[in-house]
Amino acid sequence: MTDFNYWSPTYFAFGKGKEAQTGDLVRRFGGRKALLHFGGSSAVRSGLLDRVKASLVDVGVDFVELGGVKPNPRSSLIEEGIRLAMAEGVDFMLAVGGGSVIDSAKGIAIGAANGGEWRKYYVGREVKVRPVIPAALPVGVVLTIAAAGSEASTNSVVNLEPENLKRGAGGDILRPKFAVMNPELTMSLPAYQTACGITDMFAHLCERYFSPTKDVALTDNLCEAVMRTVVEDGAKVMANPSDYQARASIMWAGTLAHNDICGAGRVQDWASHGIEHELSALYDCAHGAGLAVVMPAWMTFVHDADDARFARFARNVFGVGVGESDKEAALDGIAAFRAWLKSLGMPLTFAELGAKEEDIPLLLKTMNLCGNTLGAFKPLAEDDVAAIYRLCCDLRR
Repeated sequence: MTDFNYWSPTYFAFGKGKEAQTGDLVRRFGGRKALLHFGGSSAVRSGLLDRVKASLVDVGVDFVELGGVKPNPRSSLIEEGIRLAMAEGVDFMLAVGGGSVIDSAKGIAIGAANGGEWRKYYVGREVKVRPVIPAALPVGVVLTIAAAGSEASTNSVVNLEPENLKRGAGGDILRPKFAVMNPELTMSLPAYQTACGITDMFAHLCERYFSPTKDVALTDNLCEAVMRTVVEDGAKVMANPSDYQARASIMWAGTLAHNDICGAGRVQDWASHGIEHELSALYDCAHGAGLAVVMPAWMTFVHDADDARFARFARNVFGVGVGESDKEAALDGIAAFRAWLKSLGMPLTFAELGAKEEDIPLLLKTMNLCGNTLGAFKPLAEDDVAAIYRLCCDLRR
């Protein structure tokens, strides 16, 4: 285990009807005037937005509103939000939605606290060390989608316009002050969106689990336990969207997958996310769907760097490969992972995702590795990333 610093101050209000506590929580964490940030019409139709507004009014928290967040959140809306927040004297960001809304709110929080400056903190793989964010408005969350884990993470990923680059900012300053998590709010999600969220949280665990760091039995066990939970309760949620206990389990798993409790003390990979971000930037596909295409291809390309690690994944998460050699078990585990993604209704190839093999040079160009490598489990040069993209086109290669 490596040395680490870990600070996770997010307060969680978890359970039925907890959105009624939103106003109290905003005040508790210093908010007097909030920017209420949300996505499309679903929060309005469901009545959730009205309930959140009522909770703010009840405790005397003033607010202004900005909706319209899209998946793969756009920089143009962030800039609009920064202007609004600064003009209105907002002192708190309140995100009502999923990962895209939260990440957009974090971008506004950065800009509003730094005189409108925010883009320079969102960087890609060409930068080895992220710039330190000096200040940010506090952020609170009412979560409606179990997926990204942004409700407790240090990260924000957005789509920078007009370049159409998907880039990230990070730092403990971006961890939300609180997260309201009512599993009932996720029950009306379309099956595909639920499946994309399940895939995303599983990927967050894989990015930490496939590590070159040795002697990390505790976090290995944590990762495997949450992975098994995602697989088992993910199947229950897909079969019965109204299963409250399964929804609750999946919702909390998404948080544990990305608040970094499963990654403390170990080198993390994040190559699959870097490879996928170029797909969702170019094609505007769902992040989870892009990961479903990329991750099996990445596994196929890198497993020989440590077949024993993949064999453990196969045996302890999917229950396959028992009694086989590590290499055989590793391949069986990748096949089981791919089959599980297929059972969720996820795409597995470029063609199913709507991506094109002829765009690989463009994907590599926008990734802009600048001679750097990607990932840590098996560091990838640009040619390696190209090979993984080609595997995404046809996993039989």
